[in-house]
Amino acid sequence: MDITEELRAFVATAQTGSFTAAADQLGVSNRLTSKYVAELEARLGVRLLQRTTRRVGLTPAGADLLARAPALLDDLDDLLAGVSEGSRGFSGVIRLSAPVTLGEIYVGGMLARFAAAHPGLSFDLRLSDRFVDLAREGIDLAFRIGRSEMLSLKARRLGESRTVVVASPAYLAAHGTPVQPGDLARHDCIVDTNRQQPRRWQFHPGSAQAGAAQEVTVQGRFHVNSARAAAELAIAGLGIAHAPRFAVCGALDTGALVPVLSGFHSPPSPVSAVYLEGRVLPRKLRALIDFAAEDIRHAGIL
Repeated sequence: MDITEELRAFVATAQTGSFTAAADQLGVSNRLTSKYVAELEARLGVRLLQRTTRRVGLTPAGADLLARAPALLDDLDDLLAGVSEGSRGFSGVIRLSAPVTLGEIYVGGMLARFAAAHPGLSFDLRLSDRFVDLAREGIDLAFRIGRSEMLSLKARRLGESRTVVVASPAYLAAHGTPVQPGDLARHDCIVDTNRQQPRRWQFHPGSAQAGAAQEVTVQGRFHVNSARAAAELAIAGLGIAHAPRFAVCGALDTGALVPVLSGFHSPPSPVSAVYLEGRVLPRKLRALIDFAAEDIRHAGIL
């Protein structure tokens, strides 16, 4: 049996914690995945996985192998792809992760534009507002908003996400327009619970104004864990939202929402493409990151 197939089965099983999930990822049967791992263990003379009725865990030897095997497989894939891509172009699957709203509004469309020039590629995009474990979940590339403290990741900065305070013209006509951040305490605000401090909105004065940063504690009838949902509620006239610009730029363009407190701004958050440290980045991933860095500048969402 080819040791590379055995290694792929082991890595997929270790990352997903399940032979069934690994088989789905590899596109083979559960029985064959288990057979590959057993043959690798026999070849090495050590047990790599601890099997239980509910989950598969790593032995110390398995943990050592998992720390190095993905990079080796990446190097092999990159070598083989480099030979074939010279005449056929990029091929294979790219597995990606992105925040839900950013993924729906931007990443999906960006991938469609990239895919048009690379018909040999397939894409597995998984949207989640949690910071996924790239190694464990087999993710090649993740788009993230905010700073990552994980030393195991490398990041390519794509831009900055800026938040804006918005409301519908109807809401402002009925309840008045805030002039200072402190005025928000008297308004119905839509709280996005995905934010680190959902009810504390921080503002800095614009360059033309002097003064320290202000933090306002807001309240409102609606608490949601989606910037897109917060925008929809604001469009419906149900309150003031503090949302990333990419989530409301369409509504701002049509006039369904208007900016509030435009003389103040909130600290921006970096938007980055992140991948695992210590691996040779395959050419197709480098090409995708370069494309995204250029594409996002023209998208006008940040």
